[in-house]
Amino acid sequence: MKHTAFDRFAGLCAILAGIVIFLYSIAFIVIARRAPELGGLLSALFLLLNGLLATAPLTAVYARLRELDALFALWALVLGLAGALGAAVHGGFDLANTLNPPSLPADLATALAGLPSQVDPRGLLTFGVAGVALFVVAWLIGRGASLPRGLGYLAYLLAILLVIIYVGRLTILNPANPVLLVPILLTGFLVNPAWYIWLGLVLWRGQRV
Repeated sequence: MKHTAFDRFAGLCAILAGIVIFLYSIAFIVIARRAPELGGLLSALFLLLNGLLATAPLTAVYARLRELDALFALWALVLGLAGALGAAVHGGFDLANTLNPPSLPADLATALAGLPSQVDPRGLLTFGVAGVALFVVAWLIGRGASLPRGLGYLAYLLAILLVIIYVGRLTILNPANPVLLVPILLTGFLVNPAWYIWLGLVLWRGQRV
């Protein structure tokens, strides 16, 4: 497969997505504790940007993996895009409410803030569906030679962490619980940025194994 202009574009988007998801983690975990309003604004913005940026590398990965199994690659793309766009919509929803908070009584606003997002309840798309997509991507990477084998292993690890986070957010809720906090820290500050940046470099250079 030829190295195309879209590969370079997708590679750049992937690198930016890795940087943005790292900034999201800083905003969501660090800044939000000291300045809740600023942390909420930045985390919503970065989540929106990451979801949009991720759509390009996911498409480029599909173009490389469809040679191995077109239907599984297409399924992974559909799930991956659903997860990315779900994250973008979730971020856009939070951003809209942060910039223009609805005029509600304080007790009602507090109650509504505790409800899960209607478009991405407890991270169903952002974590759960995205994790399933990465499982399929990792499996296809291991079957072929269009992407580095190590990238597939990293995708497996990220997929496991994303599913753990979704299940944790669904059942534990408290992000300070170590069962949930450790996967969140590993994913947001290390594994997720590493996956996107590595993938971005591979796509940008047109690297094939």
